[in-house]
Amino acid sequence: MIETVRRSAIAGSWYPGTAAAIAAEVEKYLDVVRTPAVRGQLRGLISPHAGLRYSGPVAAFGYALLRNLRPRTIVLVGPSHRVAFAGSVVFARGAFETPLGRAEVDTDLADALIAASPGVRADEKPHQLEHSLEMQLPFLQLLVPDLLLVPVLMGTQSREEVDALAYALGVALTGRDALLVASSDLSHYLSRENARDMDSTVVSDVADFAPERLMDRLERRRNHACGGGPMVAVMKAARELGADSASVLQYADSGDAGEHDTKRVVGYLSAALFQSAA
Repeated sequence: MIETVRRSAIAGSWYPGTAAAIAAEVEKYLDVVRTPAVRGQLRGLISPHAGLRYSGPVAAFGYALLRNLRPRTIVLVGPSHRVAFAGSVVFARGAFETPLGRAEVDTDLADALIAASPGVRADEKPHQLEHSLEMQLPFLQLLVPDLLLVPVLMGTQSREEVDALAYALGVALTGRDALLVASSDLSHYLSRENARDMDSTVVSDVADFAPERLMDRLERRRNHACGGGPMVAVMKAARELGADSASVLQYADSGDAGEHDTKRVVGYLSAALFQSAA
């Protein structure tokens, strides 16, 4: 397979276009977050993926946990917004490039993930213009030295595809020093009151570490999360890897970012999945 550099699709628009400006904005958000106490071994995060101005202050609550934890490989799982496909696709060779530099793909882990399930395959094309994974990089490239990535996008996010990816993640990550990150925003373009009412069910399912209940809601369309499938897959995989509790770190909406319209907001959640200390 030819190794590819996936160049930024959104630097200079969704987040700043220079390394110095990215670092300044990310540090501004991290500086106002008091690092929560680590409840055990961190197995996974749930993080939003809107423009940095809007979702960055929420994402910072999860990424602040990486100040003192240095996992070398991050497995990013997000939804595909632009390209429709079945199953899950991995960017298995090469690197993601942003103004902060290049984050290389962990090819060994990518290959193990693909080998673990026929529902997971290598395909670079859906990744080229997708923002859901790239929006995690401003934090990750600044906080994780020698960062390695395994970028994964989900297509239809059916229950079967979610379970196939969760199984593959559990198999491939066993015994490895890697961290799972699910990328998802919540409700879209509702009034703040309606958004928070709808999002409260997702927040409750995450806080209760109840991926099956969340999947049931998603199938019944009782709530909205564009990365609902990635959230469920990461929660299930994290449980297979030993996680037994979840902590909701922050919830907010786009109306909290300056003078944004509170009649049409997008909801954002930051949460952590832990394995209790022995």
